[in-house]
Amino acid sequence: MSSDPTLQSSEAEVWYLKKISFGTSDTKQEVKIVTQNFNGPCSFIAICNILILRGDIEILPRDRVTVSYEFLSQLVGEYLLTRALDVDISAALSIMPLTQKGMDLNPLFTGATSFRPAGDGGALMLFEKAGIELVHGWLVDPASPEAEAIVKRAQDYDTAVTYIVDADYTAKGQLVVDDSAPVAGSSSAAGGSGSKFTPEERAKIEDAMAIRQFLDNTQSQLTYHGLFHLATTLPPGALVALFRNSHLSVLHKPASSSSGDQSLYALVTDDVFLHEGSVVWERLEDVDGGSSTWVDSNFIRASPAGGDYAGQTAEDALRVAEMEAGMFVPHDPGDHLLAQQIQAEEDNHAQMLRDAFREKQRQKQQAQEEAEERRRNKKEKKGCVIM
Repeated sequence: MSSDPTLQSSEAEVWYLKKISFGTSDTKQEVKIVTQNFNGPCSFIAICNILILRGDIEILPRDRVTVSYEFLSQLVGEYLLTRALDVDISAALSIMPLTQKGMDLNPLFTGATSFRPAGDGGALMLFEKAGIELVHGWLVDPASPEAEAIVKRAQDYDTAVTYIVDADYTAKGQLVVDDSAPVAGSSSAAGGSGSKFTPEERAKIEDAMAIRQFLDNTQSQLTYHGLFHLATTLPPGALVALFRNSHLSVLHKPASSSSGDQSLYALVTDDVFLHEGSVVWERLEDVDGGSSTWVDSNFIRASPAGGDYAGQTAEDALRVAEMEAGMFVPHDPGDHLLAQQIQAEEDNHAQMLRDAFREKQRQKQQAQEEAEERRRNKKEKKGCVIM
């Protein structure tokens, strides 16, 4: 056994596999996708799942139930080695561990495929070498009031935060203080008729308020303009990595999509649904997930029910079992009551799953807000030093 505690921790980290059906044509194949827990490395898991769905890598043996980072990194490394002769496999393998800790991505609000990475951009290179497109829907609507300020002053997130901090310094701390601070459109921060700010300073503060309003209104890192743009520009059959809520997921547009149906689906990899075979995709219907729908491998609406007959009601399961056994007899009243009792238990189980999923979403949102607060604090300190 290795004495290296880091290696031991890495070897102990495993992710469960979930069996689904997938295909970009009429024929679907049975594959196993990688699920993740709250601390799962979403970047690396997204890469692996796209390669699995594309048929580029395969999890063997077929009865395998878990995988480790070491196992998956070997599969991905072998794929990169055989995919292109110009791929530096040692460099690719050195990049892969970066995806375990998340990616510090800096999306541009003006382009769905545009990112300004932190550092040397190595993690982005891994997506490029694997032939995986990285997209986001955090786009400003060109017709919105804040579009001009964003295009002119701060096209990406990091620049936007820096600009707000700098404008706050100009506004003597009246722009960024707390929840009771002046908001965009208010004259108290930019100053009224008796303001001591110059016209240039007032313009800067007003632009910063517009940018701040955009950030406050798009905390899910997805806008309706961006969602519509992705739905109408991604080709049928597309499998891409979507950056949203500081998280990377697999985004798919079914090959059967017609001009009248531009639905987009995010692969459900949360291990809360590990044993819920009917929950495979989440149809994106709004920007915050409040109205999104869970669907199965055939993109038919599904509801987690739990138990051995996940996705069915208790009465349906009983009827199917009887038909398979050749029992075409009327239900006994006692059986009906038993089915109702089982259904009630399954409903409770489904509600528990939904509650657990919402709690995990809340935790992710809280972690995102804390990370954003740290980044803002860092920008503020940086701004103070410059000034």
